[in-house]
Amino acid sequence: MSTSRRKIEHLELCAESPVESRKTGAGFNDVMLIHRALPEMNMDEIDTSVRFLEKEMNAPFMIASITGGHPETTEVNAALAEAVEELGLGIGVGSQRAAIEDPAQEESFRVVRDKAPNAFVYGNIGAAQIREYGVEGVEKVIEMIDADAIAVHLNFLQEAIQPEGDRDASGALEVIKDICSLAVPVIIKETGAGISHEDAFTLKEAGVAAIDVGGVGGTSWSGVEVYRARERNDTESEILGELFWDFGIPTVPSIVECSVSLPVIATGGLRTGLDMAKSVALGASVASAALPFVEPALKGKDAVVKSIEHMLKEMEVAMFLCGCRDLKDLHLAPTVISGWTREYLELRGFNVKDFALRSKNKDFQTV
Repeated sequence: MSTSRRKIEHLELCAESPVESRKTGAGFNDVMLIHRALPEMNMDEIDTSVRFLEKEMNAPFMIASITGGHPETTEVNAALAEAVEELGLGIGVGSQRAAIEDPAQEESFRVVRDKAPNAFVYGNIGAAQIREYGVEGVEKVIEMIDADAIAVHLNFLQEAIQPEGDRDASGALEVIKDICSLAVPVIIKETGAGISHEDAFTLKEAGVAAIDVGGVGGTSWSGVEVYRARERNDTESEILGELFWDFGIPTVPSIVECSVSLPVIATGGLRTGLDMAKSVALGASVASAALPFVEPALKGKDAVVKSIEHMLKEMEVAMFLCGCRDLKDLHLAPTVISGWTREYLELRGFNVKDFALRSKNKDFQTV
């Protein structure tokens, strides 16, 4: 099956089928921001602006990579791009592999920059594809959308489930090192299984500019492959997909795991502005989500804008109730971590009491 055909299948399945994690949540229910009954501030004066990878944004939010690579995805990407341009936010495109294989698919990606000339836009290519197409191929996908950064996605869980997947992960670190010399920042992006502290540190040493945790709790690409397997009566892939549906590190603990003095993007199961606020309090520089905007994007730009504006208002309310005038205040707001997430982090050697006491020596990464 062609890459382009898979892209439209993925979009249709995300729009029409329950593809989110089933048993494992992102962890936001285990995080509590401490309420300030006397915030002593005007909510209308809250500043949500952030500087991320040398780009100014009006709020710490991006639409995560959703689609591209098929003619029917062009209008979807156009609606998403128009929305972030209007709101002054950021956006990532889906994997550009399809456009490398078939230049006729480039327009489905290029439309994002055309509709969002001033927004933060990042390109997207898989680590396995870098080995195949080399640094020149990465430069091509950057040029295709005049990208402000390039995301290298690590989707080896999905690749392991797909019958047509690339299951050779050897040498991935070396190719990541190779492209870190390019003119634009490199973001390493997981796609639903999270990133550990060990891998985050290794990636920092390799020279990456930021880490997108892509944790468990949102879209399960293993789950997406279950539906594809059922359609072609592929029993083995279906069983594998079911078993690994919720495999990986949830988003909240992965945000903490990736505290290696690099900007962190919190992705995976973020559904509210309160989730966004909690992410920043835990150390993320920005947050992102994809699945909640698939359905609105099919309706058009206005529906996407409405959905995002609601989330941003929720974040402002959370900041107001915590007495936070800006994102630096929010990063230092007392935060209690409980439940399974606390147990996990303590077993991994993290001192969760630091969040409740708010140690002042932890840098808030905004560059």
